[in-house]
Amino acid sequence: QVSLVESGGGLVQPGGSLRLSCAASGRTNNIEAMNWFRQSPGKEREYVGHILWGSGSTFYGNSAKGRFTISRDYYKNTMDLQMAGLRLDDTAVYYCAADLSGARRFWGQGTQVTVST
Repeated sequence: QVSLVESGGGLVQPGGSLRLSCAASGRTNNIEAMNWFRQSPGKEREYVGHILWGSGSTFYGNSAKGRFTISRDYYKNTMDLQMAGLRLDDTAVYYCAADLSGARRFWGQGTQVTVST
């Protein structure tokens, strides 16, 4: 099992930047990939992007391309989401999720990001 804790959420103005972090603990040696998702009120959970844990290769959903960057510290078992050019519709609870061998996925509790004037 893996436990995940997100941090870094908050209130930011449109056009601003924010950096989220996700710290993993537990059976981190079984992590194959880590993901960011987000969910706005009344909407389905949306894929933001993910990083392959071994290679560091990153992949992004359409809403994140060109604005968000995922990185990881392999030895500290942390993953970051650097967000820039934030828009009102980026307001959501952001979740990290770890994919382990055997198709197991674990979720964090989420961190709120609010983009507002």
